[in-house]
Amino acid sequence: MDVVIRGGTVATGGGAAVTDVGIDGGKIVQLGGSMTGTTEIDATGRYVLPGGVDPHVHLTPPRTGPGIHSWADDFEVGTRAALAGGVTTVGNMSFPRSGEQMMPGMERDLADAAAHAVADYFQHPVLLDPDDEGIDQIAELTAMGHPSVKIFLSFKRFDRQVDRFVLAMRRAAEVGSVVLVHCEDAAIMGCCGDMLREQGLDEHRHYPETRPVEAERVATERAIGYCETTGAATYVVHLSSQAALAACRRGRARGLPLYVETRPIYLHLERSRFDEPDGAKYAGAPPLRLDADREALWSGIADGTVSTVATDHAPWTLAQKLDPALGAAELRQGMAELETIMPMLWSLGVATGKMSLARFVEMTSSNPAKLFGMYPQKGCIAPGSDADLVVWDPNETRIIDGSAMHSRAGYSPYDGWEVTGWPEFTLGRGEIVAEGARVTAEPGRGALVPRMPFQRP
Repeated sequence: MDVVIRGGTVATGGGAAVTDVGIDGGKIVQLGGSMTGTTEIDATGRYVLPGGVDPHVHLTPPRTGPGIHSWADDFEVGTRAALAGGVTTVGNMSFPRSGEQMMPGMERDLADAAAHAVADYFQHPVLLDPDDEGIDQIAELTAMGHPSVKIFLSFKRFDRQVDRFVLAMRRAAEVGSVVLVHCEDAAIMGCCGDMLREQGLDEHRHYPETRPVEAERVATERAIGYCETTGAATYVVHLSSQAALAACRRGRARGLPLYVETRPIYLHLERSRFDEPDGAKYAGAPPLRLDADREALWSGIADGTVSTVATDHAPWTLAQKLDPALGAAELRQGMAELETIMPMLWSLGVATGKMSLARFVEMTSSNPAKLFGMYPQKGCIAPGSDADLVVWDPNETRIIDGSAMHSRAGYSPYDGWEVTGWPEFTLGRGEIVAEGARVTAEPGRGALVPRMPFQRP
């Protein structure tokens, strides 16, 4: 064997047991039994987990040009942060530029990832213009191994062409492409922003009022209606509120192919953070909600309504986040979470009893791999699967310091938090690519993951 991991508690689809894992040629080839390895890792007292699959990151800018700001991380930096946190595969949102269709944007981002990514990756093309060519490309991209497409109900262009976007969902259903949907209503948000400005309430602490729960609930209910009408597998990204979750729970109870993603910030933080002097650093879309919403999401994880936890990793520097020229409705949304998603979820979920080990593996690895057509190549520990593995130390405690982490953001929304449970070794396709927080993989080592059309889990 190239590598043998000995004595760890291995998390498989059937549960967890102490056994050895044999790796050869980048694949898992043996669980248990007699084996020797060129490299051997002693995992006694550790867990062996499938590498994390984060299906929602932003590592390429949607726009470029003079005076245009964009997030701080690119494919190299973002995937380094991912490996340091136990995430071995990321799904990037691929935006076409002005006047482009999805295909050129995908080709540009695929070349960027091939040259710079240190972790494996896949791409979600973003549909901005649902004209005939754009809709036809959904089938073309699916046939090329990219069976997903993202749409934004939060953009005013959605309501101007809603019939065409619904047609795009019909086409996605026909070819087995998953539709990722950003669920916030543009008209409600625009109205709320105007009313706040008219009242002179433009400080960052009013940010949650510019994107209220009503905007998320209404858009989520619309997306569920389109899902029910078209039959398209619909993946609601970064859901944040109890009201929107309740709508999804009802839709799932009707048997719809409807799946829910939430973000770590909605599990660990709540809206009073915006009252802090530097509260603008917590801005995401949607905003942080109330404690009741946070607890509802934890309940959704427990009962299966929430399918995945993903970062929506789109970090800005602290100076960019705290730019005094930005009003409440203009705050820059996004933060660095790739390096902390799995440790935070372990420390506040598994270690506290809110989440079982099996549910942790489902939320961070196997569910996204299944939904996006990569299972069992990714997302499980079984013979024949890629040897994307994390030797997890459940007892290691660190104090989070974003300035010492890989992201160029220079801060973490959890700075100062004590977190227990971190990767000791991260393996990507059988190679040790990180030891603790030290990433050893080189740019270009990451590979595009071939994906199959959607099949209902």
